Amino acid sequence: MHTEANVFVVDDDEAMRSSLKWLIESVGMQVHTYESAQAFLDAYYPGRAGCLLLDVRMPGMSGLELQAYLVRREIRLPVIIITGHGDVSMAVKAMKAGAVDFIEKPFDDEALLGSIRNALQYDEKQRALRAQRADIAARLAELTPREHEVMNMVTDGKSNKEIAAALGVSAKTVEVHRARVMDKMRADSLAELVRLVLIARGGTT
Repeated sequence: MHTEANVFVVDDDEAMRSSLKWLIESVGMQVHTYESAQAFLDAYYPGRAGCLLLDVRMPGMSGLELQAYLVRREIRLPVIIITGHGDVSMAVKAMKAGAVDFIEKPFDDEALLGSIRNALQYDEKQRALRAQRADIAARLAELTPREHEVMNMVTDGKSNKEIAAALGVSAKTVEVHRARVMDKMRADSLAELVRLVLIARGGTT
C-alpha cells in the first residue's frame, strides 16, 4: 500500500534514531534518519510521500521550528511529534500547529507503528485529494465567465428559468450554457457537478 511512502525520523539522539529505524524497518517501511532539522531539510525535496517523526527538543532548529518552517513552505508531510517527559505542553502546541499525533517517551512500539500507519494513510488521502482538486481546477479553467455564472447558479439550486431572468437571457441560452458546463466539467449529473464544485471549494465530499 505504501510502496513509495517514507518515514523520515529527525532526532539528535543517535541511539533513538537507530532504535526507531530498526523498529520501523522491521514492519517493511522505508526509513530515513537525520540527526538535525537542517540535515533533514538538506536532504528532503518536495513531493516525497510519507510522514515525519520529529523530536521536540534538538540543538539548532527545534522540532516545533522545523514544523513551522514546513508549514510556511507548504510542505504538507504529516508530522508525528516524539516528546520526552515534561514536553507535553510543547506537543500540544505542535498538534495545534497541525501535527497529526504525539508520542511520549518511552513509547509503546505498537502504538508508535499504529500512529505511523495512520499518518501514511492520511498522507495518501491528502495527496489523492490534492490531485483531484488540481484536475477539477483544470476543468474549471476551461469555462467562460458566463459558464461560471451559470454553473454557480445551477449548483445553488436555481432553475433554468430563474437563471435566465437573473442574467437577462432566454431559457434556451441557459440550457446551452448548462450543457457546455456539464460537458467541460465531465459531470454526468447535477449531483456530480455539485460534488465537483464542493471539492474545488475545499470540501472532501
